[in-house]
Parts: sequence; structure tokens; C-alpha cells
Amino acid sequence: MDDDLKLEISDEPLRDVVFRALRQAILKGSLKPGERLMEIQLAKKLGVSRTPIREAMRMLELEGLVKMVPRKGAEVAGITEKNLRDVLEVRRALEELAIELACTRMNDNDKKELVHLNKVFKEAVKNHDAIQIAKADEAFHEFIYAGTCNKKLIQLIEHLREQMYRYRVEYIKDSGSRTLLITEHEDIANALIAGNIPLAKKVIREHIYNQELSIVRNLIAEVK
Repeated sequence: MDDDLKLEISDEPLRDVVFRALRQAILKGSLKPGERLMEIQLAKKLGVSRTPIREAMRMLELEGLVKMVPRKGAEVAGITEKNLRDVLEVRRALEELAIELACTRMNDNDKKELVHLNKVFKEAVKNHDAIQIAKADEAFHEFIYAGTCNKKLIQLIEHLREQMYRYRVEYIKDSGSRTLLITEHEDIANALIAGNIPLAKKVIREHIYNQELSIVRNLIAEVK
């Protein structure tokens, strides 16, 4: 178990604080796929009762980060090529719709903020912190979703958001992909600012396709 696993001081419900600590450990790889998650050990490690651990486990299971195995209990879920492709197929369709709507609905102030968020992303890449890069990447894309002004679409994306986050982190962990990510974000922002819908949809498709290629390549390498 990760010796650095600890809770952050927060006014949030304890289950949310525990959830975030375990989630970050899984996304960072400190808790590895297949590793068993023992309630008693985790409760002792984090200095809490078993109840918030159990509640956090349910939240992690909904995200696909934890799976319950009969007669064994909870363990960190692995990434499978099938699950990856399923998630990214849905993401691709939603992102194309989102970027098409954002192209026509973002105002000048929105476009300025998009440029700012892209700068924040580039700074995060320079600092080489995968979790911070993932957060900046997520903020960039979520601002585009907000720019659609379509609450139903945003809700649909929100349902998929946490599963997408895991794959986002896996992509960003591949340090060789980070230069390409900067270029892709530049292309996405420029297409949106120009209001060029065909180009915007093209670059977002390529962005997601490259993510899929990178993660599948790493999965195959791990098997070997």
C-alpha cells in the first residue's frame, strides 16, 4: 500500500475526502491494477472508520476505478482495451457535438478565457506533474462544454467524465505525448476562435484518436 496515502484537510464529507485520496492514488499508479483494497487496512492507514472507506469504494466502483470480486472483495480495476474503446467512442461523438455548438455560441470573452486556459495547460506540462496536467486538460475541455450552452449535453458528458479522467491521466503519463498534446490544444483553440466547425471537429477527432493509440500501445507493451 502507498506510504504516501493520506487525507487532505477539508470541510467536505469524510467519504468525499477518502474518495479523493484513493482516487488520486489509483490514478497516479500508487495503488496498482489488481491490488486488493482491504477496508480495515485502509481505515487504519487513513485514520478513519470503515464506513467512509466503504462509501468511497462504491463511488470508485461507479467510476470504474474499483471492481468487486466475489469472495475476494474490492480491488483496483485494470484498464482493458474494450472498455477504453467503448468510452472513447462515446466521448468522440459527444466532443464533436460539443465543439460544433461551442463554435457558434462562444463569445469574445469566452474565446479569451479559452486562450488563458490553454496557457495554464502549457505551464502545467512544463512542470511535468501528470495530475496537474490532467486537471488543466480537464478544465480546458470543460470550458468548451460550458460554451455549448446546452445543459443536457453537459449532463451527458458529466456522466462519462470520471471514466474519461482515468484515460486522460493514462495518456498524459506518456511523457512522449505531451508535446503533441500542446499542439492539439493549440489547434482546437484556434479552430474554435475562428469558428471553423469542420476543422474543429477534425482536430477533436484526431485528439481522441491519438489518446486511444497511445493508451493501447502502452497496454500492449505491459502485456509483453
